[in-house]
Amino acid sequence: MAAGRVDLPLMAAWLAARSLSRGLPTPVLDSGGVRVDTGHADERQRYAFVQPCEGLRDLGQSITRPFVALKLCGPADDLLAMLPGHWAISSRSWVMGRVESNQAETALPDGYDLSIEGDGPVWAARIVDRAGVLAASGYAVEQGGVFIYDRIRTEPAYERRGLGRALMTALGRCRRDVGSREILIATAAGRALYLTLGWRDLAPYSTAMIPPAS
Repeated sequence: MAAGRVDLPLMAAWLAARSLSRGLPTPVLDSGGVRVDTGHADERQRYAFVQPCEGLRDLGQSITRPFVALKLCGPADDLLAMLPGHWAISSRSWVMGRVESNQAETALPDGYDLSIEGDGPVWAARIVDRAGVLAASGYAVEQGGVFIYDRIRTEPAYERRGLGRALMTALGRCRRDVGSREILIATAAGRALYLTLGWRDLAPYSTAMIPPAS
């Protein structure tokens, strides 16, 4: 669906919940968007915008070092159009929301055990096989009117067994407030799964960075 389904308060709430899940600093409003000082070696800061604006354009002009991410709820071409030529698209994903009237429930397949740790606002889920080997994992956070799913992963050797579906079902049951908006960021592969689980696209989510010198 077209960009514009994500507003600034929703983006700020989603990033605040994500930061809580990952132990990152609280996001702040900056340049018309939201900034998170991630502090990672491969991403020192990220700025997220719900639409093109002068603040995004100014950051593109003023930032000269790599490892700072500029993110836009919009197509990659719209993001690149705001930036000088030394920026490049580093990822393309989607902001997705749950369709309440079409939630899918999936049971855990035989031969696996699922555990959930935490009592809110953060929950961590793990699925292991009979040998105790990790097969799938993920997190959920509920705060500020949103319930987000984060770092949802099925290990490659365990794909196509319904574990991702079962994990999402289990984490979804942790939501305490039916008014909390369910939000996640999906890769192309993840999006294909989530569309079958009652989710819909809210906006493309494009990321640009300055490539490091070779």
